Amino acid sequence: MSEPESSQTPSRLSTTLVESLMALFFVLVGVVVAVDSHRIGAGWADDGPQAGYFPFYIGLMLALAGVVTLAQAWRGASAEAFATREQISRILQVFVPTCVYVAGIYLIGIYFASALFIGYFMRRHGTAGWPMVAAVSIGVPLSLFMLFERWFLVSLPKGPIERLLGF
Repeated sequence: MSEPESSQTPSRLSTTLVESLMALFFVLVGVVVAVDSHRIGAGWADDGPQAGYFPFYIGLMLALAGVVTLAQAWRGASAEAFATREQISRILQVFVPTCVYVAGIYLIGIYFASALFIGYFMRRHGTAGWPMVAAVSIGVPLSLFMLFERWFLVSLPKGPIERLLGF
Protein backbone atom coordinates (compact mmCIF):
# COMPACT_ATOMS: atom_id res chain seq x y z
CA MET A 1 0.00 0.00 0.00
CA SER A 2 1.22 3.45 -0.78
CA GLU A 3 0.98 6.40 1.57
CA PRO A 4 -1.71 9.02 1.03
CA GLU A 5 -0.89 11.66 -1.54
CA SER A 6 -0.92 14.52 0.99
CA SER A 7 1.99 13.06 2.97
CA GLN A 8 4.17 13.08 -0.16
CA THR A 9 3.78 16.79 -0.85
CA PRO A 10 6.36 19.06 0.79
CA SER A 11 5.20 21.21 3.67
CA ARG A 12 4.60 24.82 2.70
CA LEU A 13 3.00 27.97 3.96
CA SER A 14 -0.43 28.61 2.56
CA THR A 15 -1.44 32.06 1.41
CA THR A 16 -4.24 32.07 3.98
CA LEU A 17 -1.83 31.33 6.83
CA VAL A 18 0.60 34.08 5.82
CA GLU A 19 -2.18 36.63 5.35
CA SER A 20 -3.68 35.66 8.71
CA LEU A 21 -0.36 36.00 10.53
CA MET A 22 0.29 39.41 9.01
CA ALA A 23 -3.26 40.54 9.81
CA LEU A 24 -2.82 39.46 13.44
CA PHE A 25 0.50 41.31 13.55
CA PHE A 26 -1.20 44.51 12.37
CA VAL A 27 -4.01 44.05 14.88
CA LEU A 28 -1.42 43.67 17.64
CA VAL A 29 0.57 46.74 16.53
CA GLY A 30 -2.62 48.78 16.21
CA VAL A 31 -3.80 47.81 19.69
CA VAL A 32 -0.39 48.62 21.21
CA VAL A 33 -0.37 52.04 19.50
CA ALA A 34 -3.96 52.80 20.58
CA VAL A 35 -3.43 51.71 24.19
CA ASP A 36 -0.20 53.65 24.57
CA SER A 37 -1.68 56.71 22.89
CA HIS A 38 -4.63 56.56 25.28
CA ARG A 39 -2.16 56.31 28.18
CA ILE A 40 -0.40 59.57 27.21
CA GLY A 41 -3.65 61.34 26.37
CA ALA A 42 -5.79 60.79 23.31
CA GLY A 43 -8.44 63.37 24.00
CA TRP A 44 -9.00 66.99 23.21
CA ALA A 45 -7.53 69.58 25.58
CA ASP A 46 -8.25 73.30 25.90
CA ASP A 47 -5.37 74.08 23.57
CA GLY A 48 -6.11 71.37 21.00
CA PRO A 49 -5.45 67.67 20.59
CA GLN A 50 -3.35 65.89 23.19
CA ALA A 51 -0.13 64.13 22.20
CA GLY A 52 -1.79 60.76 21.62
CA TYR A 53 -4.90 61.99 19.79
CA PHE A 54 -3.83 61.27 16.20
CA PRO A 55 -1.73 58.16 16.97
CA PHE A 56 -4.72 56.72 18.87
CA TYR A 57 -6.94 56.88 15.81
CA ILE A 58 -4.16 55.65 13.55
CA GLY A 59 -3.76 52.65 15.87
CA LEU A 60 -7.50 51.98 15.78
CA MET A 61 -7.54 52.14 11.98
CA LEU A 62 -4.52 49.84 11.79
CA ALA A 63 -6.17 47.30 14.09
CA LEU A 64 -9.43 47.54 12.13
CA ALA A 65 -7.57 47.00 8.85
CA GLY A 66 -5.96 43.92 10.38
CA VAL A 67 -9.35 42.54 11.44
CA VAL A 68 -10.79 43.15 7.95
CA THR A 69 -7.76 41.50 6.33
CA LEU A 70 -8.09 38.52 8.67
CA ALA A 71 -11.78 38.14 7.78
CA GLN A 72 -11.00 38.36 4.06
CA ALA A 73 -8.22 35.80 4.39
CA TRP A 74 -10.50 33.30 6.11
CA ARG A 75 -13.45 33.97 3.84
CA GLY A 76 -11.39 33.23 0.75
CA ALA A 77 -9.29 30.53 2.45
CA SER A 78 -6.88 28.90 0.07
CA ALA A 79 -4.39 26.08 0.39
CA GLU A 80 -2.40 27.66 -2.42
CA ALA A 81 1.30 28.06 -1.59
CA PHE A 82 2.31 31.54 -0.54
CA ALA A 83 5.56 31.43 -2.50
CA THR A 84 7.74 28.93 -4.29
CA ARG A 85 11.28 28.17 -3.18
CA GLU A 86 12.58 30.26 -6.08
CA GLN A 87 10.44 33.23 -5.03
CA ILE A 88 11.57 32.94 -1.41
CA SER A 89 15.18 32.74 -2.61
CA ARG A 90 14.74 35.95 -4.61
CA ILE A 91 13.19 37.69 -1.62
CA LEU A 92 16.10 36.62 0.58
CA GLN A 93 18.57 37.94 -2.01
CA VAL A 94 17.22 41.39 -1.20
CA PHE A 95 16.19 40.95 2.43
CA VAL A 96 19.49 39.65 3.82
CA PRO A 97 21.68 42.40 2.27
CA THR A 98 19.15 44.99 3.43
CA CYS A 99 19.46 43.70 7.02
CA VAL A 100 23.25 43.88 6.70
CA TYR A 101 22.87 47.46 5.38
CA VAL A 102 20.75 48.48 8.37
CA ALA A 103 23.34 47.02 10.75
CA GLY A 104 26.04 48.74 8.71
CA ILE A 105 24.37 52.12 9.23
CA TYR A 106 24.80 51.62 12.96
CA LEU A 107 28.36 50.32 12.72
CA ILE A 108 29.97 52.41 9.96
CA GLY A 109 27.49 55.22 9.30
CA ILE A 110 24.87 55.79 6.66
CA TYR A 111 27.12 57.15 3.93
CA PHE A 112 29.69 54.35 3.80
CA ALA A 113 27.02 51.69 4.36
CA SER A 114 25.04 53.19 1.47
CA ALA A 115 28.07 53.16 -0.82
CA LEU A 116 28.65 49.47 -0.08
CA PHE A 117 24.95 48.64 -0.42
CA ILE A 118 24.58 50.39 -3.78
CA GLY A 119 27.82 48.90 -5.09
CA TYR A 120 26.84 45.40 -4.01
CA PHE A 121 23.47 45.55 -5.73
CA MET A 122 24.86 47.07 -8.90
CA ARG A 123 27.45 44.28 -9.23
CA ARG A 124 25.33 41.38 -7.96
CA HIS A 125 22.03 42.11 -9.67
CA GLY A 126 22.94 44.57 -12.38
CA THR A 127 25.06 44.61 -15.50
CA ALA A 128 27.21 47.66 -14.70
CA GLY A 129 30.97 47.49 -14.90
CA TRP A 130 33.34 48.55 -12.14
CA PRO A 131 33.77 52.17 -13.31
CA MET A 132 29.99 52.75 -13.27
CA VAL A 133 29.63 50.94 -9.93
CA ALA A 134 32.35 53.11 -8.40
CA ALA A 135 30.88 56.32 -9.81
CA VAL A 136 27.33 55.64 -8.63
CA SER A 137 28.12 54.01 -5.29
CA ILE A 138 30.41 56.92 -4.36
CA GLY A 139 28.43 59.67 -6.11
CA VAL A 140 25.03 58.97 -4.57
CA PRO A 141 26.16 58.97 -0.90
CA LEU A 142 28.38 61.98 -1.57
CA SER A 143 25.43 63.85 -3.13
CA LEU A 144 23.22 62.89 -0.18
CA PHE A 145 25.93 64.03 2.23
CA MET A 146 26.04 67.43 0.55
CA LEU A 147 22.25 67.67 0.46
CA PHE A 148 21.57 66.73 4.07
CA GLU A 149 24.69 67.72 5.98
CA ARG A 150 25.62 70.91 4.14
CA TRP A 151 22.49 72.37 2.56
CA PHE A 152 19.67 71.21 4.87
CA LEU A 153 21.94 71.02 7.96
CA VAL A 154 20.37 67.70 8.98
CA SER A 155 22.80 65.32 10.61
CA LEU A 156 22.39 61.66 9.63
CA PRO A 157 23.96 58.69 11.48
CA LYS A 158 27.72 58.73 11.16
CA GLY A 159 30.25 56.03 11.83
CA PRO A 160 33.90 56.02 12.81
CA ILE A 161 35.14 56.88 9.30
CA GLU A 162 33.12 60.11 9.11
CA ARG A 163 34.30 61.02 12.60
CA LEU A 164 37.92 60.49 11.54
CA LEU A 165 37.28 62.84 8.62
CA GLY A 166 35.95 65.46 11.05
CA PHE A 167 32.20 65.20 10.45
